[in-house]
Amino acid sequence: MLPDGFALPEEALSEKFLAATGPGGQNVNKVATACQLRCDVFRLGLSPEVYARLKTIAGSKLTSGGELIVTARRYRTQEANREDARARLAKMIGDAYVAPVRRRPTKPSRSAKGKRVDSKVQRGAVKRARGKVTDF
Repeated sequence: MLPDGFALPEEALSEKFLAATGPGGQNVNKVATACQLRCDVFRLGLSPEVYARLKTIAGSKLTSGGELIVTARRYRTQEANREDARARLAKMIGDAYVAPVRRRPTKPSRSAKGKRVDSKVQRGAVKRARGKVTDF
């Protein structure tokens, strides 16, 4: 997920536990199991290109103050939700490190152009052969 040699610094992260919705029965109303993980992206030391890609990937999860907020409430325990939030954050940052492959424009070969024109001519001939129906 994360590139080699990169680890999430603990001083850039802060956790808060909230009351979650979903499975858990009456326990949901009593225990704060959902994990809200906040990460200060400026403390990560990302390059401008990686930061721009992270901004695109994160979308509305990134605040104007540079905090990336990930909320995990999939599981019934704090520990599982904490791990889920950290894994999702790591995946986002790891995806931002992968530069998109630039597309190289290609042009069709002469034979491909000829085949295309031949098929157009053939289709036109079919349409021309339909003609109009005349009354006798």
